[in-house]
Formats: sequence, C-alpha cells, structure tokens
Amino acid sequence: MAKTLIIPGLFGSGAGHWQRHWLDDQQQATLVEQEDWDHPVLTGWRDALERAIVRHGVVDLVAHSLGCILVANLARRPLTRQIRSALLVAPCDLDVTERLHPGSIEFGAMPEQPLPFPSLIVGSLNDPYMSFDRLRHVSTRWGSRLVDLGHAGHINVASGFGRWQRGYDLLTVLNGIARREEPSVNAVQASEKREVSVVAGR
Repeated sequence: MAKTLIIPGLFGSGAGHWQRHWLDDQQQATLVEQEDWDHPVLTGWRDALERAIVRHGVVDLVAHSLGCILVANLARRPLTRQIRSALLVAPCDLDVTERLHPGSIEFGAMPEQPLPFPSLIVGSLNDPYMSFDRLRHVSTRWGSRLVDLGHAGHINVASGFGRWQRGYDLLTVLNGIARREEPSVNAVQASEKREVSVVAGR
C-alpha cells in the first residue's frame, strides 16, 4: 500500500487543521516534517520531502498551500516515478504570499512545469492566497484537474475545514484516475488537463 505523505504549508498545519485529522484518521498517512515551518527555504524543504519519498517508496502526496508549490517544484526531479498521485489543496500564489508575509519565504519563482504524475487541485473562489483566475492558469500549466469548492476561503481551519472527510474521497478518485492512466503515469502533459465535476463538501 502506498504511503500518504502529508505536506503542510507556511507555519505548518496546526491543531484542528484537516491535515492533522488526516494523520489521525488514515493509518498510512505520515507527516513530512520541516526544520523551520516559519521561514521556508525551497532547497531545505524540498530535500526533506525527497528524503521522505525515498524512505517510503511509492507515495501519494497530500499538500496544502505552500506545500503545493513545494510539490510542483519536484516536476523535473528523478524521483517523480515514485509519486503515484498528488492532491493539491489551496495552492498559494508566491507573490501574494510574500506580500502577506514579507520576508518569511524563500521559494523563488512560481513553478509552471507540467507535473509528471496525476494531480488534482482543489481550490476556492475566494481564497485570499490565490485568485480563481490565477488558479485556473496554474492548473493548466501543471496539467492538473481542478475541483472548485465554491466560496471556501483558504480551505483551512479559519474557513471551517477541520475534519474534512471529503478530502479522503478526492484522493480515492485521484488514485482511480492514476490506475487508469498506468503505465503512462509519468507522461501526463498540460494539454491533457480537464476539469472534473466533483461535489466536495467539508
């Protein structure tokens, strides 16, 4: 069974966050720990994620906010063959994040390379960290399917997302897509992007 790596964003995912509940509810889930949650540096965060992938073999990635940008920075790394799927929830726009939290992150430019593994972006119409138009652009560039949760904020505790059981269903759907695309999982291109209509509640 594939391991599910939980990948928080800036400041980590604190008590009550749906990622913390995921760790409690799903036996195969484990947290990717970072040395400094408050001042993320891309190289250090990416090294920690890659070590976790190597350690666990075939993995599913479940990322939130800046964690999604971290996952997208794996696009050209050789170990992507070990990634079965990536559920990317409320990715943040780096320019916006840097304005909201000046001096906190060192992540370079927004990644725009197609992801070489099946991915599903879950977004919101009123996320303060990324406009929906920008989210559509990002999903196209990454070759990701896109699920719109409506007015769901940043899909975190502040916007009412504690134990988010529908997230488990979305990963199940994504893994079904991954199985149908085998053995060409590593050949996903941006041109293959399509939106899926998934009714995803809290």
